[in-house]
Amino acid sequence: MFGCECFYWNRVSDVYPSEPQPFSLPSPLPEWPEGEGFATGRIRLGELEVLKITDFEIIWSFNPSRGKLKGITFYKPLRIPESFFSLGYFSQPNDKPLRGYVLVAREIGSPDPKFGSPLQKPISYTLIWSTDSDHDGSAYFWLPNPPRGYKPMGFLVTRTPNEPFLEEVRCVRADLTERCETCDVTFEADSNLSKDPFRVWNIRPFRRGILGKGVSVGTFFCATFLSKDADLNVACLKNCDSSLHAMPNLNQIHCLINHFGPTVYFHPDEVYMPSSVSWFFKNGALLYRSGKDKGEPINSLGSNLPRGGSNDGEFWIGLPNNSNDDDNTIKRGNIDSAELYIHVKPALGGTFTDIVMWVFCPFNGPATLKVGLISIPMNKIGEHVGDWEHFTLRISNFTGELWSVYFSQHSGGEWIEASELEFIEGNRPIVYSSKGGHASFPHPGSYIRGSSKLGIGVRNDAAKSKYYVDSSIKYNVIAAEYLGNGVDEPYWLEYMREWGPTVVYDSRSELDKIINLLPPFVRFSVENLFDLFPTEIYGEEGPTGPKEKNNWSGDERW
Repeated sequence: MFGCECFYWNRVSDVYPSEPQPFSLPSPLPEWPEGEGFATGRIRLGELEVLKITDFEIIWSFNPSRGKLKGITFYKPLRIPESFFSLGYFSQPNDKPLRGYVLVAREIGSPDPKFGSPLQKPISYTLIWSTDSDHDGSAYFWLPNPPRGYKPMGFLVTRTPNEPFLEEVRCVRADLTERCETCDVTFEADSNLSKDPFRVWNIRPFRRGILGKGVSVGTFFCATFLSKDADLNVACLKNCDSSLHAMPNLNQIHCLINHFGPTVYFHPDEVYMPSSVSWFFKNGALLYRSGKDKGEPINSLGSNLPRGGSNDGEFWIGLPNNSNDDDNTIKRGNIDSAELYIHVKPALGGTFTDIVMWVFCPFNGPATLKVGLISIPMNKIGEHVGDWEHFTLRISNFTGELWSVYFSQHSGGEWIEASELEFIEGNRPIVYSSKGGHASFPHPGSYIRGSSKLGIGVRNDAAKSKYYVDSSIKYNVIAAEYLGNGVDEPYWLEYMREWGPTVVYDSRSELDKIINLLPPFVRFSVENLFDLFPTEIYGEEGPTGPKEKNNWSGDERW
């Protein structure tokens, strides 16, 4: 909605309290339509049932008084319902609002005597690291030692050197677990805190995506040493319930999109707007075949496109031969026809739902290269027909809350937590689409892809304007495989070839122009300058459609 006021929580406040304050979404959640297990607070994983705990007791908090170290707090889960057991403790940096969770578990059904109980107490604990700080007090980090055939899910923290009680936590039978891996480093002790090195990481399932069964428990990993390829001595849970009962049904999907669907703002100077796929087909897109000079018109449904197979180079979509003029209508798109194409899929073992929103633009504009303080618009570098970009809403299946948003940025991207988003009209975030290239960003600004340290790379400018698409209204659910036949996939979704011809740029001649503009004392050789820019400046293969992207069945890149 153009002209509406928007707001967001700062990612790192200049002054923040020593203990993170709780975060909640700007508006209350609606009452979701009836379903099976979505947003009921509990999820069955086979022999275990889990629920989220968000009430915590602070055990130890590190708050550096100087230096570059960031503070961190370690929490013990509280108010665990009867028959449920803790699997480990939670930690979070102090420069973010508190919005984490840990899962607690209970056994359901009758265990098979041949395999044993799903949950067992540890037999003892191993002290991993300790500190005795005058400023922050003492802390002791413990790893549960599981019985044979079981695995720990996380660590415990105490203020005294006494081992925790064995009743404090449960280990999980190994066949009900999945391998996990470290991701973000959240804390690193310096020599003032301890003579021994010590790090804390977030952890996530190793195998993710539609077929991944790993479930994040919400615990952390810590160690005094970790080789790059080492297997962790903790695990994630495994969803052994193939029904995915906690995933939303179709009515709930529509309600989620209506409630959380972002408004996508395009740059005020954007030339190449989005459109619907059918508008693109009806307004001149052609199907070309190897060995033939002339293209074939594509009907509005795309039903005459080749379906299935692989991207073998035999076919591609292109524009009529008279479409080289930059003022050509089809290149400029049609924002009035534009809609978001929705793919809904399970994430993290079905405990989250990913709502992937695909944006189609008929044309990707030329890049702007930035070298220090100089910005240089390119003539052709970056141009290609058929631009598919996306962003992803990650929804908690325990509560129906928006947990985070993934912003895809060409060959990479980033997850942004809900507390760091801008919101407009309730719980609907804002997505900023960059000028020309249509990468997604959480905030307005100028972003550099290349060497941000040297200020050299491809410039992505994002800003609010009168040009926008409201995805909570203008959308089309095109796939949700877990629903079986519940969603009719469009014909064009099965087109696995390129949506534009391969482009080779005369990058060297354009970079020669850049070098001639630079002062002598900051000039690079052409070869050195090439190394500082993304590989796309050499040329680009024709972009493929959503189903050919690795995140269609896999997880996002993070």
